[in-house]
Amino acid sequence: MNSRQRVLTAFDHRETEIVPRWCGASDEFWLKAKNELNLDDEGLRHRFGDDFRRVYTRYCGPELNLSRGASWKSPFGIERNGIGYGQPLTHPMSEVCTIEEVEDYPWPDSQWMDPMGIRSDTEKWEGEFAILGGDWSPFWHDVIDLLGHENLYYKMYDYPDVVKRIFEKVTDYYIEVSRNIFDEAADVIDIFFIGNDLGGQTGPLLSLDMYLEFIHPSIRRFIDLGHSYDL
Repeated sequence: MNSRQRVLTAFDHRETEIVPRWCGASDEFWLKAKNELNLDDEGLRHRFGDDFRRVYTRYCGPELNLSRGASWKSPFGIERNGIGYGQPLTHPMSEVCTIEEVEDYPWPDSQWMDPMGIRSDTEKWEGEFAILGGDWSPFWHDVIDLLGHENLYYKMYDYPDVVKRIFEKVTDYYIEVSRNIFDEAADVIDIFFIGNDLGGQTGPLLSLDMYLEFIHPSIRRFIDLGHSYDL
């Protein structure tokens, strides 16, 4: 069986001849490995035996206009700098305490992300690999960056409805981006790929009750969206 068949067999809870593999390396490691092994991106994936390939939208929104000292900006206006993904330079919603302030924030437009090239991007693999698609949707991390991590925990107790609305607005954006992707190319995507890191080195970053109240509603929306497109 080829890589795609292997992955889909495993996702169907049936045993495969080897366990499917995915390489989720950092950009820094990826560049170092390519240079050390003298390989291009696809060559490195083959070297690692990666059974997956991932497809992306293209940004077509307003010019980012990074501030001095910033190396990257999220769709929500959070600028970062530092090693790897960096750390946020500011927390633009740290003082927000009302629903009205949440609604007034300059939320991004899902139309900034163009899915039109995704179908053609998959054609070069000719059905050999399992295709990961949809927006990564790191809503938990975005809310942390918007409010500040410790501040977020305080506001979960002091202003729970405000925090829930922020989660809803961030999730709304990612839901619409992925919906646009799936409307364009769900039939060539095998797996809806999302990621949020809810654990630290010593355990979960919040209690089960807090997870169910604040985080799970967004996770449920992503699951329902994927299932609605048979993903």
